[in-house]
Amino acid sequence: MLDILKGRGVNGANGEKVGLGSIRRPVLGLALGGGAARGFAHIGIMRTLLANGIVPDVVVGTSIGAAVGGAYAANRLDALEDWARSLQGVRNILGYLDIRLNGSGLIGGEKLASRLEESIGQTLIEDLPMKYASVATEVRTGHEIWLTRGRLVEAMRASYALPGIFSPVMIGDRWLVDGALVNPVPVSAARALGAEIVIAVNLSTDVFTHSTTIHAHGAMPAPDGPMTEEPPVKRRFARIFSPEKTVKREFFGSAGRPGISSVMVDAFNIMQDRITRARLAGDPPDLLITPRVGQFGWFDFHRADDLIAHGARAAERALESIQETIDVLAPAPKGAAPKAAE
Repeated sequence: MLDILKGRGVNGANGEKVGLGSIRRPVLGLALGGGAARGFAHIGIMRTLLANGIVPDVVVGTSIGAAVGGAYAANRLDALEDWARSLQGVRNILGYLDIRLNGSGLIGGEKLASRLEESIGQTLIEDLPMKYASVATEVRTGHEIWLTRGRLVEAMRASYALPGIFSPVMIGDRWLVDGALVNPVPVSAARALGAEIVIAVNLSTDVFTHSTTIHAHGAMPAPDGPMTEEPPVKRRFARIFSPEKTVKREFFGSAGRPGISSVMVDAFNIMQDRITRARLAGDPPDLLITPRVGQFGWFDFHRADDLIAHGARAAERALESIQETIDVLAPAPKGAAPKAAE
């Protein structure tokens, strides 16, 4: 970098020779975190960055971040945004979920993968105009896998294969699932691919805020009145004649008890939050964008309009800091005209 500031001839970001006195733009990386439906906020963030001339050279992503980042790298962000905004009801979303109860995941994922292929086709990662990586986790070993070659759609699909929800994806000789298990916001991958400035997006900042430890907790006091229990005969007939209601109650829970789905989602949220904090503390990005999307559920895909807007506002708040960081590494040449006021 000193060579650049002294005006010596050096190689540019893409290998081209930079002349004397010129300034090379630093290699900019974007690390997009996981968060299921909350990931639609990435679309608003990318729109805002691009509109302000902040164009990434390296894009890496985990889970939904891998999908949005891959769509951008393949020049299909418009198509992804149109599709996201079209998911206005639960029926639209269910149409992409091939639910099955005899596999290694509740959802096979073929329908959603087919929709991605319609938009992206057989695009290979190595043919993209920029560096891209999708982060996934190997099932049997826990290895963190960076997918930097092969079909883009397969790399996306492996990265968002949430265990228990989507079936694992076989790539090469490895069974892969959601990358959020090991690296929810992949700053390290962006740096490894050559990024000098890394902008990271964390979608789970306000999900749990600051958790604490309950030092003393035990049994709840007994209720004052007698407990009423449903008659055994009634319970038996309910199980026989309303199996659908029973399954629904077990899956979604009731007012006094969480269901299977909420326990899975909350457990994954807690795990992702803890891993994200640890990874960002050990390898912090140069800039962190934190859209306030904690009030959105994992499966609120029908709220794309609101999520995209939240992402855009978060990016707008970070624009000044991003530009300051870029200017520190690549100050404007002497004699250059000052930037026009916004």
